[in-house]
Amino acid sequence: MSLKIVVLAKQVPDTRNVGKDAMTAEGTVNRAALPAIFNPEDLNALEQALRLKEQNPGSTVGILTMGPPRAGEVIRQGLYRGADTGWLLTDRLFAGADTLATSYALATAIKKIGDVDIVIGGRQAIDGDTAQVGPQVAQKLGLNQVTYAEEILKVEDGKATVRRLIDGGVETVEAPLPLVITVNGSAAPCRPCNVKLVMKYKYASCPMESKGDEPWTNLYEERPYLTLNQWSVADVDGDPSQCGLSGSPTKVKAVKNIVFQAKESKTLTSSDEDIDNLMKELLNESIIG
Repeated sequence: MSLKIVVLAKQVPDTRNVGKDAMTAEGTVNRAALPAIFNPEDLNALEQALRLKEQNPGSTVGILTMGPPRAGEVIRQGLYRGADTGWLLTDRLFAGADTLATSYALATAIKKIGDVDIVIGGRQAIDGDTAQVGPQVAQKLGLNQVTYAEEILKVEDGKATVRRLIDGGVETVEAPLPLVITVNGSAAPCRPCNVKLVMKYKYASCPMESKGDEPWTNLYEERPYLTLNQWSVADVDGDPSQCGLSGSPTKVKAVKNIVFQAKESKTLTSSDEDIDNLMKELLNESIIG
């Protein structure tokens, strides 16, 4: 059976390079100050989507992402690997979104795309580590969901068979379509970019990415597939009060890069006294409790 698959992907700041300018005055991540990368677990999800496309002739894979215009790079990276299309949600009203506002925006976009069989994304993004967006999208769309997936084994007769990692082992489950799946980083790594696809899509861009004076501007009329879909809040019939900072009940207080030094380490025995002292220290430092 042919499938319409949407991959939720995010361009994230590389948290290995967090510096003093990592936060804005409003308490949001200063993405302009950090190198941007394709969220690692979303790449694992993309690989599962591409495998489904190969197993089910006639299937399509689209990349859905939200962010500033430069996030169009995530869509291009998907196209280079075998995706068919993509959609960028970009609007100042989307800025500063927490997981609730992000899942709302993604859910409204999926409704606009329509007739989606499988929505698949990484378990979590490295800039938040909440693992909330995928399940929240499923809840907002009223869809079944399978989390912590290691491999999508097959899709047939309107059901997906998924192997997932759980505490103490793995289990295989069946779930009816349409379905939301989140994928672990321990799943198969994503395939490399295909050279022919890189040459085909290297000039693909969203309207807000283009300055209008590039030497290849005439290509956009000759090759419509190079113009990527770009949607605003209005384009997806979104409620501005549920988007961005306005729709975000949680705020990031601070982002820090903590490096533990060897001199900060302690060696403890299994004695009751050492364990008791450790618990008191963790409580006094408000690390726990």
